[in-house]
Amino acid sequence: MAIKLALAVTVGTLLASNPTVAQVVLPPAPKAAQVKIIAGPSLEIAHEGEAIIKWTTNNPGGKDNHYGVVKYGTSPNSLSQTASSPIRLNRGHPETVFRVSVTGLQPRTTYYYTVTSMESDGTSDGVTSSVSQFTTAAPGE
Repeated sequence: MAIKLALAVTVGTLLASNPTVAQVVLPPAPKAAQVKIIAGPSLEIAHEGEAIIKWTTNNPGGKDNHYGVVKYGTSPNSLSQTASSPIRLNRGHPETVFRVSVTGLQPRTTYYYTVTSMESDGTSDGVTSSVSQFTTAAPGE
């Protein structure tokens, strides 16, 4: 009993003085055989200058830090602008929900977009949606 208590006190002291002792860096999770968009993409909300695009994929695996990416523009053939948002994957969940805020939009304008996702090092998850569209509101709406 005294040995267990002394060990607990020693470990507790180590953790308090050096919190990195307890940190464990996990290797990347196994990558999914194929990443698929299983819901969306859809417009969650749009104002005159901002839109939030949401979609769900199966869990892509790989590195825990990922990005949701929206490529957009005012022509379906020229999606030259990019917005992205970081997300940390939950290894215990079979699905991942991405949300990306697209800002600096013009009011009363139709935008076209596709969505994709990638690991923090830029490695694509290998899935891109078809082109969708939304229209921003007029000022004051």
